[in-house]
Amino acid sequence: MQLETREFRAEARFQRVSPQKARLVLELIKGRGVEEALHTVAFTKKAVAPLVEKVLRSAVENANYLSQEQGLDLDVDNLYVKQAVANEGPRMKRIRPAPMGRAYRYQRRLAHIVISVAERAGGESLVERVEAEPAVKPAKKAAKKAAKKAPAKKAAAKKTAAKKAAPRAKKSAEKK
Repeated sequence: MQLETREFRAEARFQRVSPQKARLVLELIKGRGVEEALHTVAFTKKAVAPLVEKVLRSAVENANYLSQEQGLDLDVDNLYVKQAVANEGPRMKRIRPAPMGRAYRYQRRLAHIVISVAERAGGESLVERVEAEPAVKPAKKAAKKAAKKAPAKKAAAKKTAAKKAAPRAKKSAEKK
C-alpha cells in the first residue's frame, strides 16, 4: 500500500516580471531538495531570484505550519520542489510616445509564481541515497569502456600499417 504524499504550496501573484524570465530561474530548482534549491537561488544572478527564494521559503513554512496543525509527521529536511510554475498574469497596456504625435502601445507582463513542495516518497533524504549507492559501479564501467576502446585503436593501426607496407614491397620488387 502506497501512502499519498502531501503537497504544500505557496503563490506570489501579480508579480512585475515576465513569466518567461521567471521560468529561467524556476527550471533550475525543479526536482531538487529544498536546501539545495535555496542555495541555487541564492547564487543566481537573475533579478527574479530573490522573489523565487521568498516564495520557496513560504512554501516550506506552509509545510511546517500545516504539518504541526494537522499532526502530520513531516521531515522538513526531506522536502523537495515538486512543482515550480510561472503562469501568465494580466497584461498592463501602456503607451510610449512616438514621432509625429503618434503613440506606440506596449504591454507590461505580470506573472503568477507557484511553487509546491512535497516529501520524498522513500522517506530518505537525497544525501542518504547518494551515500547508499556504491561508487564502484561508474569506475567499473569506465574501465570496461577504456579496455574496449584501446584494443580497437591498436588493431586499426596495425591494419593500416600492413596495407601501406604491402604496396611498398611490390614497388621495391618491381625496381629490382
